[in-house]
Amino acid sequence: METPLREPTFLILTALAGEPMHGYGLIAEVARLSAGRISLRPGTLYGALDRLVDAGLVAVDREQIVDGRLRRYYRLAEAGSGVLTAETERMRRNVEAATARLRAAKTPPRLSGGLA
Repeated sequence: METPLREPTFLILTALAGEPMHGYGLIAEVARLSAGRISLRPGTLYGALDRLVDAGLVAVDREQIVDGRLRRYYRLAEAGSGVLTAETERMRRNVEAATARLRAAKTPPRLSGGLA
């Protein structure tokens, strides 16, 4: 899996870190986590889930029939948890660096020696 993760992939893994979810539950949770900025279409989600399952980051948890249709639940695999942890740490370090730079830019320069 390439890093850094694309935001939709990061949010799918984040959603699954809580509990196993089915596709439409994932679509709703990703929208919630992103405050509505990311709106996954079913085809996009299931394509991403297929790639994540193939990469060993997500696993099928269970399947059930609901109203005559198959509902598949996915869960975060151990490898997916590791990737999510590493990506979260990478982003945390980036946020700390940016925050420090922004604080430094807002600090007025010090005058050295003498009276103005």
